[in-house]
Amino acid sequence: MMSIKHYDKLVRDKIPQIIESSGKSCTVCRLDDESYLRKVDEKLQEELAEYLESHAIEELADLCEVVRAAARTLGYTIDDLERIRVEKARARGAFDERLLLVDVVDNGAIGDAPVGADLASSCD
Repeated sequence: MMSIKHYDKLVRDKIPQIIESSGKSCTVCRLDDESYLRKVDEKLQEELAEYLESHAIEELADLCEVVRAAARTLGYTIDDLERIRVEKARARGAFDERLLLVDVVDNGAIGDAPVGADLASSCD
């Protein structure tokens, strides 16, 4: 008995060949730029959800691959993406210190504010 399962989702380039090598057939179409970007955005959400559920490195790799596709679609190179990431890390830091911003107190004039952050030892 023949069955058809509909997907309507962006897939990696070799997926059609993998499907056909398993003895099945599939239908694919090539997307225009606008449709492709929309499907890349959907794929980002899908891969992020899969990572959040599993915390598997394979899902992080998938997420990185889709981020690369998004950058290329928007006309950026991977080098552009990395340069901006490094610039932001230099200017604002990375996430290495595991800091959770709890609150900000506005003490009025800038000269009256204490220097430095109050760093609690843990976030309970």
